[in-house]
Amino acid sequence: MLLSRFLAGGLLAASLLAPACTSHSPETPAAAAVPASYFAGDTARVKTGGVQMIPISTPKGTFKVWTKRVGHNPRIRLLLLNGGPGATHEYFECLESFLPREGIEFIYYDQLGCGNSDNPKDTSMWSLPRYVEEVEQVRQALRLDKDNFYLLGHSWGGILAAEYALKYQQHLKGLVISNMMMSVPAYGRYADEVLAPQLRPEVLREIRQIEARKDFQNPRYMELLLPNFYVEHILRLPLDQWPEPVNRSFAKMNQSLYVTMQGPSEFGVAGKLLGWDRTADLPKLAVPVLSIGGKHDTMDPAHMRMVADKVQNGTALICPRGSHMSFYDDQPTYMRGLIKFLKGVDRGEKEVAL
Repeated sequence: MLLSRFLAGGLLAASLLAPACTSHSPETPAAAAVPASYFAGDTARVKTGGVQMIPISTPKGTFKVWTKRVGHNPRIRLLLLNGGPGATHEYFECLESFLPREGIEFIYYDQLGCGNSDNPKDTSMWSLPRYVEEVEQVRQALRLDKDNFYLLGHSWGGILAAEYALKYQQHLKGLVISNMMMSVPAYGRYADEVLAPQLRPEVLREIRQIEARKDFQNPRYMELLLPNFYVEHILRLPLDQWPEPVNRSFAKMNQSLYVTMQGPSEFGVAGKLLGWDRTADLPKLAVPVLSIGGKHDTMDPAHMRMVADKVQNGTALICPRGSHMSFYDDQPTYMRGLIKFLKGVDRGEKEVAL
C-alpha cells in the first residue's frame, strides 16, 4: 500500500502496495505574475532558498518539520504528502522537471519523523489524527487558504490527505489522492485476491511461509519480492534503473513509523491503519478531487475510479502503463493530467475533463 523498507546498497522496496502511451507535452503558459505582497511574510534576515522549519505543537511537546517552497504562484500552491508511512519528500523531486515551467508552485514537506524533520522516536506520536493536525499547522504557517491551497497525498499520504480534507476541506482549493484506495480492508482483499495470485505459485508459497514465521528480516523475503512484485506493481523499471531520488528517499525510511502504522508484511496491513475505511464518507467531499491510479498499481484501478465517482466533484486519472509510482513509470500521462487538473480548478472548473 505504502512505501516501505529499503535494501542495502540503495535498492529498496515499497509496501503496498517505460515510457507512457503518448509523448505530447502539456501546454506551457506564462507563469502567473507574483505581487510584491506575496513575499511580505518572508521576513527572515538570511534567505534559505524556500526552506522553512515549522514548529508543530503536539501532546508530547513542540517539534519542527521541514518544508521547502519551489516556484511562486499565489493562486496554485501544492503541498505534497509523501508515502510510507516514513519515507521522505525526496521521491517527489521528479516534479521539478514539470511543474516550475508551468508556473505551478509546490511545497516539499517531511512529516514528523521523516527525512529532515524532527524525529521524537515515540511510537505514540505515529497517529493519523495527530498527523491531520500537523498538516493543519503546516497550512497555517505557510499561509495556505481556500484561494490557493492544493493538497496532494501519495500512498499513505493519500490516506492523510483524505482524512485532512474530511475535517478541513473549507481551507482547500483542490485535492489530489494519488495511488491510494480509501479502504485499507479493500486494499487487503485486492492484495490477496488479485495481486498475490499473479505471482508464480512457488514464489507465493515461499513468501507466505516466511510471513507465517514472522521472519520479515530474512533477506530471502526481499529477494523474492523485489523481482517478482516490486518491479511489477511498485515501479515498473529494472531495479538497477530505479531513479536516484526514489532510492535516496526510501533509504531514509523510518521503520518504526512504517511498522507501527502499516505492519511488517508486504501483503496486508497489521498496524494502526488496519481498519481504516472512508469510502462511505467520500460524498461529503465537495472540493474538486483528482483520483490517480495505475493499471499495474498495488491499488485497485476500479476503486480509484469509484473515488472520483463518489465525491461531489471528482476526476479520475488511470495511468495505463503506470504502477504505484506512476509519476515515474507513466510520467507523461501522470504529469499531464495533474497539471491539467490544477489549472482547470484554478480557472474555476469543478470537474476537470482530462
